[in-house]
Amino acid sequence: MEGYKAVELNMEDQGKGERSLWAQCQAVADMKFTYVVSCQQYGIDKRSGNPRAQDILRLMTTYPSLRVAFIDEVEEPSKDRPKKINQKVYYSSLVKAALPKSNNSSEPEQNLDQVIYRIKLPGPAILGEGKPENQNHAIIFTRGEGLQTIDMNQDNYMEEALKMRNLLQEFLKKHDGVRHPTILGLREHIFTGSVSSLAWFMSNQETSFVTIGQRLLADPLKVRFHYGHPDVFDRLFHLTRGGVSKASKTINLSEDIFAGFNSTLREGNVTHHEYIQVGKGRDVGLNQISQFEAKIANGNGEQTMSRDMYRLGHRFDFFRMLSCYFTTVGSYFSTLITVLTVYIFLYGRLYLVLSGLEEGLGKQPAIRDNKPLQVALASQSFVQIGFLMALPMLMEIGLERGFRTALSEFILMQLQLAPVFFTFSLGTKTHYYGRTLLHGGAKYRPTGRGFVVFHAKFAENYRLYSRSHFVKGLELMILLIVYQIFGQSYRSAVAYVLITISMWFMVGTWLFAPFLFNPSGFEWQKIVDDWTDWNKWINNRGGIGVPPEKSWESWWEQEQEHLRHSGKRGIAAEILLSLRFFIYQYGLVYHLTITKNTKSFLVYGISWLVIFLVLFVMKTVSIGRRKFSADFQLMFRLIKGLIFVTFVSILVTMIALPHMTMQDIIVCILAFMPTGWGLLLIAQACKPVVHRAGFWPSVRTLARGYEIVMGLLLFTPVAFLAWFPFVSEFQTRMLFNQAFSRGLQISRILGGQRKDRSSRNKD
Repeated sequence: MEGYKAVELNMEDQGKGERSLWAQCQAVADMKFTYVVSCQQYGIDKRSGNPRAQDILRLMTTYPSLRVAFIDEVEEPSKDRPKKINQKVYYSSLVKAALPKSNNSSEPEQNLDQVIYRIKLPGPAILGEGKPENQNHAIIFTRGEGLQTIDMNQDNYMEEALKMRNLLQEFLKKHDGVRHPTILGLREHIFTGSVSSLAWFMSNQETSFVTIGQRLLADPLKVRFHYGHPDVFDRLFHLTRGGVSKASKTINLSEDIFAGFNSTLREGNVTHHEYIQVGKGRDVGLNQISQFEAKIANGNGEQTMSRDMYRLGHRFDFFRMLSCYFTTVGSYFSTLITVLTVYIFLYGRLYLVLSGLEEGLGKQPAIRDNKPLQVALASQSFVQIGFLMALPMLMEIGLERGFRTALSEFILMQLQLAPVFFTFSLGTKTHYYGRTLLHGGAKYRPTGRGFVVFHAKFAENYRLYSRSHFVKGLELMILLIVYQIFGQSYRSAVAYVLITISMWFMVGTWLFAPFLFNPSGFEWQKIVDDWTDWNKWINNRGGIGVPPEKSWESWWEQEQEHLRHSGKRGIAAEILLSLRFFIYQYGLVYHLTITKNTKSFLVYGISWLVIFLVLFVMKTVSIGRRKFSADFQLMFRLIKGLIFVTFVSILVTMIALPHMTMQDIIVCILAFMPTGWGLLLIAQACKPVVHRAGFWPSVRTLARGYEIVMGLLLFTPVAFLAWFPFVSEFQTRMLFNQAFSRGLQISRILGGQRKDRSSRNKD
């Protein structure tokens, strides 16, 4: 025998005869291996004539051993009822390609599928999350003792497939000396790292997790679970213990890890093996990455509240329990605590500066020369900036390619703004994990996992990051500005910078990272188009059937869905957290020039009177616009002009008589704007009450005003930088690979030619 060549020659000589060597090899392979693709939508796509169904059929024809499992929805006449009424019946079906019987037929070949098995279901199969339901309904069509689960974004290699026999032998070995393994873990190779700097960061992060991370979790910590990797399951063990996926809605959002929980709780053993790997494609754009991380953070929030985690914590020994905590939900909880510490630190500093304690303490030598405190403040900035998140990557690259290469790549990552990406990622994880703990309601976020790097519009970035990053970034920025205004008289600028540098970095990252990592983010024509699209989106009215992508009102209503499903504790927590803005306002109003000589509570009451007066004027203008702007346009404009003149007159009087300064005006704006936002948050939390009282349209109008102000604050710096062409060139060359950079240049040229051609056609 001469290996593969002998088989191929034999096949050419004997054709496709039943006893040819090729046919015998194929029969042996079919006995030992089956490949089942679970595609829920195949039946629907086939009936609707979707091209995807034809593509799947072409795959089955090309590879005759391939089987496709899907949910078939059929209308059948009812047998029980006297009237013949059709009812929907659901089947779990397995199909293969129906190959033509003879090659000599003059009729054209028709590629059709043939049902092998069909199992009637009691009702619709997709009740929980899509992917685990998809796996569970198809597992009955598999056979054998080993079951490998491979996602659609994964790849394989011929040389790796040859190692499968060695891997399956691991099931016969007791790795811990007590139990046979029930899940064999594999490492992965991330092949999408060369597209852009973001893809490279994600690839390195993922590679460190699926290699040295998994190796450590499996041995010696013994807390490795299943993470959606191409792991091989002991099929008989899991088939008799609930399947390879838990599929309950919401709680099992991260369905993969629950398979590992289930296996460990039922005395299974999860191992990890480095000698075989499978390729994997990761998300390459910031929006895709953020949605994926949001889904993982939501899933970890649900895991924190799950029975499985509770039972694991109770049944593990002390050291294994700590290992399990810090490698699952503890990682996200620590991230949440890190960001909460920044808030507590800033609000505490603000209290010190407003109460005068900081100035008094600064005069005491023991406090001023406190070296341990200064070291602690400097070290925590490294955590916030994200250096520690890059440490596992450094170790992994060092182990596999040498520490000199690792150091050079680490420096290159810093130059390509890796700290910006990791700090931004910190905000994503914190927001979605914290929201899930408070309110629940985690949901699947499809990322597409496409090989796409394209320009995201400003409105799209705003929808994705408004609540998770922009609002929090602006709040921290206001706190930092107020801290500087009231402390600059006795504190040096150097001391302020040393104390707050890491926080300013976090603020800048959370506000502008989506635009920095956005392809063509500083191209002037794109900026103009984004502004037009933003205006259209923010002013569109919502309603039934209007998607969030088309209207700000629809998006705003959708953003509050988590409050609708929240319990009383979640609503109470939301209201209590919103009260911080009122306490913050209380601290500021006593530091105005006109109120420095009094500490009466009346000052705080008058500040609330001013706020309600402003809201009343806004409500009056809103009602006037709705009722009188069409019929009494001149009168309405006169009233608006009169309100403006009155406002200017009051402002001039305040400056002239009580000597109100420009700093006072700025402080008033910085005090009252967050208070209005706090009122909005409380109104959203108490939506049923506000709705019944008839104030909901006013709340929506106020919210729209805040969104417009936030949009302007974010858009202005980006538009200013877009004036300079070199900024766009620098961004493209630094953050994307050479092929993509050239593609961008060509697309601009072609785009310009198309525009010129269309303008000529119009002329």
